[in-house]
Amino acid sequence: MSSRTTSGYSGCPMPASYPDYPRHDHVLAYLRAFAAHYGLDQRVETGVCVESVERDGSAWVVTRTDGTSSRHGAVVVSTGSQWHPRLPALPGTYDGEVRHSQTFRSPREFAGQLVLVVGGGNSGCDIACDAARNADYAAISMRRGYWFIPKHVFGVPSDVVGGKGSFLPKQVERAAIQPLLRLLVGDTERLGLQKPDHKLFATHPIVNSLLLHHLQHGDIVARPGIADTAGRTVTFTDGTSEEFDVVVLATGYEHRVPVAQDLFGNAQHPELYLNFASREHTGLFGVGYIETNSGAFTLYDQQAHLIAAYLDGRAHRTPQAARFAAMIRTDRPDLSAGLTFDSSPRHTGYVDSDGYTRYLRRVSRMLGWALTSPAAGAAASSGRGGRFARGDAGPTASEAAEVGSSSAVVAAGRAAGCAVTRAGCA
Repeated sequence: MSSRTTSGYSGCPMPASYPDYPRHDHVLAYLRAFAAHYGLDQRVETGVCVESVERDGSAWVVTRTDGTSSRHGAVVVSTGSQWHPRLPALPGTYDGEVRHSQTFRSPREFAGQLVLVVGGGNSGCDIACDAARNADYAAISMRRGYWFIPKHVFGVPSDVVGGKGSFLPKQVERAAIQPLLRLLVGDTERLGLQKPDHKLFATHPIVNSLLLHHLQHGDIVARPGIADTAGRTVTFTDGTSEEFDVVVLATGYEHRVPVAQDLFGNAQHPELYLNFASREHTGLFGVGYIETNSGAFTLYDQQAHLIAAYLDGRAHRTPQAARFAAMIRTDRPDLSAGLTFDSSPRHTGYVDSDGYTRYLRRVSRMLGWALTSPAAGAAASSGRGGRFARGDAGPTASEAAEVGSSSAVVAAGRAAGCAVTRAGCA
């Protein structure tokens, strides 16, 4: 949901030739170009699954599924947070196809189908738009109303516009933006959507302009929550019933860490200092498990810089590293920026992006550790088969391998001589 301007890693912004909101192949091209530019593609093991991460005295043992193992002074786990879908049971006896949004690959899958998308997150809304254009009939079911933020405000990406007000207290920012959204978006209840039952910023923002467009043109209909099912018939809480061939559950994920769940604790949201450092296990870090109301690239990048600085300081026994180690154990900052978040599983451990970033900057200044990298001197590949300015070959769309972990995290781990685990197998 984040735009090109607010995405990408420091020192290597996404190229200006990208659209405001890059496609998935643009993002993959950027990640591959970033990895190639810094030589990470030559230093990361691929095609190898990690079986487990375990403590052995003062060392960490990483065991792979081929039986080999290695010992390390620290481990950064970045296996990703969208591998383990949350699958609520449908009430009743629905006998059509039920699938999670994780399995969705192409809008063509909906051709000739009667499709119901369940869930009001960004993925659910995007998939509902694909169903609106390709299915014989499409509906989206939401148990509650949400605030819709248009992707552009006055022709500028909304996260760029929103960033201009990030210096304001959140309550003041909300007081300014809520009336503006009512003017920009209008009354969504007339489109069949429910009125939001919460204040702006209390839930994860929905950044979407197309769903409202399709509702306005009758390409899709909005329904409330599901009350019951029987055969292919779905009955909603307002008493209406319709038949559907496919129900797509866009119901989110659990943040499991299968290689070391016992070390990370809560499967819904690992309890980590600043969302990346284990409080209980020295030398264990996790990147990619933060839930917040902004794009993730910048936050992962900043987390990676702090991990690298700490591990370098630890190796050299600096007072800053000792101080940060004490903070990991005892510091419990409020990262909500004064907001009260929803009590749903999605918002377990949720933080406000502006409040979180401000605290990282405070830690950075306190310890003298950089949060960003200097400019790389070249922009990333500008798309399919593009090149860096320095002449390195960029990635092509035909390359099938995925970047399953943050390249910035890999940089942090390798610079400190750590093992960096990644999701090698689905």
